[in-house]
This record gives sequence, C-alpha cells and structure tokens, in this order.
Amino acid sequence: MPVRSAEAMWHETAPKGHGNVRTGSGALEGAYDFPSRFEEGDGTNPEELIAAAHASCFAMAFSLALGQAGYEVERIEADADVTIEQAKGQPTITRSDLRVTGYVAGIDAEEFRRIAEEAKGGCPVSRALGGVKISLAATLDE
Repeated sequence: MPVRSAEAMWHETAPKGHGNVRTGSGALEGAYDFPSRFEEGDGTNPEELIAAAHASCFAMAFSLALGQAGYEVERIEADADVTIEQAKGQPTITRSDLRVTGYVAGIDAEEFRRIAEEAKGGCPVSRALGGVKISLAATLDE
C-alpha cells in the first residue's frame, strides 16, 4: 500500500503567525492560522482537512460496499462536519458528523442505511478516528 504525505510550514510563534499546508500530490494547498482554526477566519485548518478526508473516504467505502452487495451506484454525495472543542482544558477533535445522499437503483431506504452503517465502520478514516464520536445520516434519493 502506498504512503501518502503532506507538509506544513508555520511562521512566527503561535497564536500569532500563519502557515501553509500542501498535500504531497499538490492537489490541495492552503493557508491557515489561528483565526481560520479557532474562529471564523479565512483559510483552511486541520479539522477541515480531516472532514474532507472523512467524507471522501466514506463515499468511496460506501460505493464499494453497495457494489459488493450487488447494487449499481449512480452517485454518492457525502459531507462531514468535524468538531473541535475544549476537553479537559485542551482543544480536542470530539466528533465527525457524516451525511450521505445516494442515488442507487433498486435499493430500499432500510437496506441503504444498513449498508451505510457498515461502510462507516469499514472506512479507513473512520477507523483512524477511533476516539471520536462519528454520527451518520443516510438519505436515499430516488
């Protein structure tokens, strides 16, 4: 299995200062600082990048699980909200809330939700976030 990489650079002493993050492939790059992470400032932040990783990983895992169950996937739309809050006096990532809408022929809503829950547990990013509460809302759109 391949190893994936990213790099980050930070200038000045936090909480002042600013940084830049870039994936090894160069597909994603962005600036970040304290306001973009802990307030509503411009730029990206680690939690947003984790949300992107979780949503994309889950969409792929769910599509795979649906295909293995014999369904043909037209489209899966997934998004994630990752929460950071104070826990024991430290900023802590406490939850990731996944939402998925799928366009899948021949499946009923109950089976769609069942396979979505299984995929949530099989998603490598979900497993990496083992100490984080992960919720899932699954909607079948016909």
